[in-house]
Amino acid sequence: MVKEEMSSGEGEIKKTPTTKRWRRWSLWTVALITALIAVLLATAVKTAVTSGAASKSFLFSNNDKSCQCSSQESGKYKGMIEDCCCDYETVESVNAEVLHPLLQELVKTPFFRYFKVKLWCDCPFWPDDGMCRLRDCSVCECPENEFPEPFKKPFRNGLPSDDVMCQEGKPEAAVDRTLDNRAFRGWIETDNPWTNDDETDNGGMTYVNLLLNPERYTGYAGPSARRIWDAIYTENCPKYSSGEICQEKKVLYKLISGLHSSISIHIAADYLLDETTNLWGQNLELMYDRVLKYQDRVRNLYFTFLFVLRAVTKAADYLEQAEYDTGNHTEDLKTQSLMKQLLYNPKLQAACPVPFDEAKLWQGQSGPELKLQIQKQFRNISALMDCVGCEKCRLWGKLQVLGLGTALKILFSVDGHDLQVQRLQLQRNEVIALVNLLNRLSESIKFVHEMGPSIERIMEKQTVEPSTLQFSIWRRIRESMFRLW
Repeated sequence: MVKEEMSSGEGEIKKTPTTKRWRRWSLWTVALITALIAVLLATAVKTAVTSGAASKSFLFSNNDKSCQCSSQESGKYKGMIEDCCCDYETVESVNAEVLHPLLQELVKTPFFRYFKVKLWCDCPFWPDDGMCRLRDCSVCECPENEFPEPFKKPFRNGLPSDDVMCQEGKPEAAVDRTLDNRAFRGWIETDNPWTNDDETDNGGMTYVNLLLNPERYTGYAGPSARRIWDAIYTENCPKYSSGEICQEKKVLYKLISGLHSSISIHIAADYLLDETTNLWGQNLELMYDRVLKYQDRVRNLYFTFLFVLRAVTKAADYLEQAEYDTGNHTEDLKTQSLMKQLLYNPKLQAACPVPFDEAKLWQGQSGPELKLQIQKQFRNISALMDCVGCEKCRLWGKLQVLGLGTALKILFSVDGHDLQVQRLQLQRNEVIALVNLLNRLSESIKFVHEMGPSIERIMEKQTVEPSTLQFSIWRRIRESMFRLW
């Protein structure tokens, strides 16, 4: 029993040793309990934030059309795009008003819907040990009777040799800025010098309906997936430092980085949020961590978009006259009309007539040698697509690398050895890959422009709020403890 004595005249409580020990034990008990409460509250806060992030992912799911946020709030990307002839604001405006709507319609047409690809190739660099854990990793191939009948016909022969035009008076390795307006003479089979696949070998080739095999999250991850990108960056296009790399190698790095950013955006934009309920939506945290957090990756995305756009506009006369024949006359006329609208749109021509100036590259005596070196590096990157251990990832990797290789082929079509401009020859599959790649990049640009600032605010708020709240909780606990003393 606790004994207390009143000291005469002062009204204070005099505590015995037993009372002091009890008081001290009580305070330690309170401290322990409050510390436990702090840990539980911190855990609860973290859980609440994580749940909030998940709910925000659902908020921005593909079915939500109500949120259209403007990037003008950010102001992060303004002015001229590095190494290009166009600015961010113009790209975003022209893409939203012209390019994106047209490309969305084009890639749904029968001609651009079917892509011929060789999916079963051994990796030439190492034994493939990659596995993906979702059924969505596999590719649904087209039965023989689905893809267009004209696609089964053999290609025509190449152009006669007397059609080659002489490029007199131009310096070695110069790049012709124009293409002959009578260039198209029917689809041909010829290897692309920038890519690894033998396009004349139809063995093992299969047609794939791209609309039934969208680029999305497949669960393909781990050492196998990382090894692909590591090999691309470290062995074929190492990151440049200011003043330590030539312009041509810098362009190659930015193209691969921009393509990588676009692929990451599409994976995050169509992500499996909950496997048990098969709920798909947008993974904002992944989008932020892989792309939006790094300004150089976003800038390289815009650069790659303009590079590919320049290739398409440069080959405008060729692409206008190409045979978009699938046996469906109505759809084929629609495809040709959409292509003309894309190639000769007055808004695009006025806003960004030359998105990228390819004539600045391959100058000087070392131009031809440098071109062959970078061409070899890009071929290696193309070959690495056979090492991707996921069918659907391999499909879209091959398509987009072929599209980029086609852009390189169009822009750098000069043969530096005999100083002749060879009349442009494109395969049907190259044109399909080129347009689908431009559409993928266009979608990525639109997503970054409309939703990038909102995602950045959400992620930055998510990293600040928990620490601030935990500090506030701990401060209140500490004040309570001092009052007890």
